[in-house]
Amino acid sequence: MSSVAERLAQKSSSRKGPAKQVRLRLVYIDFWSTVKLSFLVGLCLAIISIVGAFLIWVVLDQTGIFDNLNSLFKDISGSSGSDLKSILSLSTVMGFSIVVAILNLVITTALGAVCSLLYNLSVKITGGLLVGFTNN
Repeated sequence: MSSVAERLAQKSSSRKGPAKQVRLRLVYIDFWSTVKLSFLVGLCLAIISIVGAFLIWVVLDQTGIFDNLNSLFKDISGSSGSDLKSILSLSTVMGFSIVVAILNLVITTALGAVCSLLYNLSVKITGGLLVGFTNN
């Protein structure tokens, strides 16, 4: 014996109607929503780049690549005064990574705002994007 819920589930799964399609036109993108979204995307990229730079530095330091590069640099330059390891220290690399991440954040936010403005201006000429949705 089957319950009422099982019978209703069988009825609803056996009757599938045709998929409905809706076609809408995208004619406006809100400027502040775009700025907020592009800021969050830029923030995610900034965090990824800082963590990535740290992990790459740690791997290169643990494998001894910096020591090999330092000895190669001293052999090529012939001077004992230059130390490549002090230039590529963790604090220097992380400082550079943070500066690049902040610049990337600002540029990503500005590009999102500019793209929103350009799309809203181009809609007046083209009429917007036609987007189709289906109900499966």
